[in-house]
Amino acid sequence: MSTSVQLSDFLASVERRAYKHAAYAVRDEQAAMDIVQEAMIKLAQRYGDKPAAEFPLLFQRILQNTIRDHFRRQKVRNARFSLFSSFTSPQSEDEVDALDILQDEDNASQPATPHAAAANRQLLALVEAALRQLPPRQREAFLLRYWEGLDTAETATAMGCTGGSVKTHCSRATATLARILKQKGIDLTWASN
Repeated sequence: MSTSVQLSDFLASVERRAYKHAAYAVRDEQAAMDIVQEAMIKLAQRYGDKPAAEFPLLFQRILQNTIRDHFRRQKVRNARFSLFSSFTSPQSEDEVDALDILQDEDNASQPATPHAAAANRQLLALVEAALRQLPPRQREAFLLRYWEGLDTAETATAMGCTGGSVKTHCSRATATLARILKQKGIDLTWASN
C-alpha cells in the first residue's frame, strides 16, 4: 500500500504532462486545469491506498475518462445553451499562462541560451499546432505512448482498446505529424521508422 507522500510525489511528477495532455485534448487551458485537478482528486480519493506502482496507469485511465466526461458535458451544455452564445465575452489577452504558474524547480524546461529558448518555443508551437490537428484517438494514443512513455499494453489499457488499435493510431498520428511538420520545413526522420 502507498503512503500519502508517495501519492503526493506521484501527482507532483505528472501534473505538467497531464496538463499539456488535457490542453491538447480540450484546447482550453482553464478546462484542462480543471480536468487535471479533477483527475488528481479522483485518484487520491478512490485509489490513494493502492500500491504506488499502479498510480501511472490508474491516473492515465482516470484522466482519459475525465476528458471524455468534459466533452460529454460540453455537448449537453452546447445543445442547451447555444442560443446564449452571443452573450459571451471574449477572453482577456492579459491572462496568465497556466504553465508559467506550475513549478519547475530544476529549471529543466528552460534552454541554456535565449536563442535556444526562442527556437524551442517556435518548434514547440509548431508541434502543438500539429497535435491539435490530429483526430482525438490518434492524439490520445500518441500522447500516451510518446509523451507519457507508456508501452503499447499500458496505452491500450488506458484507452480501453487493443494493442493493435494503439499501434494503428500511433502509426497514423506519426505519419500525419510528419507530413504537417514537413510542410512547415521540419523533417522528422523518426516518423518514417
